[in-house]
Amino acid sequence: MSKLVPRKIHQVIVWSGAIGGAVIGLTLFMLVLAGVFKPKVSTVRPPPISSTVPQQDIGEVQVVRQPRAETAIGTVRAVHEASVASKLLARVVEVRVKAGQTVSQGDVLVRLDDADLQARLKQMESAHVAAEAILERATLEHDRAAKLVEKNAISRAEFDQSIAVLKTAQADLQRTQQSVVESKVLLEFATIRSPLTGVIIEKRVEPGDTASPGQVLVNLYEPNRMQMVATVRESLALRLKVGDQVPARLDALEHDCLATVSEIVPQAEAASRSFTVKVTGPCPPGAYSGMFGRISIPLAEEEVLVVPASAIVRVGQLELVEVVREGTVSRRTIQLGRPVEDGYEVLAGLRAGDKVVLHKNGEDRR
Repeated sequence: MSKLVPRKIHQVIVWSGAIGGAVIGLTLFMLVLAGVFKPKVSTVRPPPISSTVPQQDIGEVQVVRQPRAETAIGTVRAVHEASVASKLLARVVEVRVKAGQTVSQGDVLVRLDDADLQARLKQMESAHVAAEAILERATLEHDRAAKLVEKNAISRAEFDQSIAVLKTAQADLQRTQQSVVESKVLLEFATIRSPLTGVIIEKRVEPGDTASPGQVLVNLYEPNRMQMVATVRESLALRLKVGDQVPARLDALEHDCLATVSEIVPQAEAASRSFTVKVTGPCPPGAYSGMFGRISIPLAEEEVLVVPASAIVRVGQLELVEVVREGTVSRRTIQLGRPVEDGYEVLAGLRAGDKVVLHKNGEDRR
């Protein structure tokens, strides 16, 4: 029995080694099939393109000093805007305007119900006529009392009373006169007129609505004087002053011009740490309040690496140039930035002084 145990142990060890070897072999076989031991991408670089390029077809990558600017986003607004509100509590009888309509100063925009105001005016006019009659009678009584007091026909007290009656009549006449003026003014409030010559932005009431004091009925603006209101971060706003000229652009109209800084609000917004800057300039046809615009704030000059535009070859989404070095031409992928006067800004792929091949077909050559 004791001799059989070592033999079984030996058999177990042999079988374990065989199984382990099979597992290792199978694993290696699968790794070979997966291509682990073979390079997926060839590490051999393609040979450079060797050719002779005429000297006149070779350009140079240069460092150019360019003016730098930062853009601030703004909104077109009218210099003069008006919100016409009601001063009365009355029913809207007529609305004579609609959005986009041009009106002149003094044109009727909205009419309110003025029946009660007309009645009040007539009452005040009647009271004024009565006051005139009372004053006329008081004047006659005073003149008669003045003659009688000279003859000692009446007492001095009676004469003083006639003076008091005359002054009271004069005061009543003035009061009724002012009441008539007040009634006419209130009656005029029932006819809402345009305070300026401009364009209607919005009407907020319809006939039959009830207008309350302070309620805005119509919004309008003056289209001949427009401005752009931009939000500028504080470090840039401190560079500006009233009267400076900055480039401005309206993207929707593709309009560029020089705008003049007309106002800088002397208070920064706590949330964004920015100032409100207003600029004015030539207003193109078709510019409306609320349109998107931008202004460019000049900064210090910067050095920019520039490659000629005719050296760029676009292949699909790639931007390439052919670099000449020691008589050998090699193609190189580059990363371009913004366009500049003499070509394009180079962000990566080239250095100052590199020689590049210029193509007659320009940058669109495929």
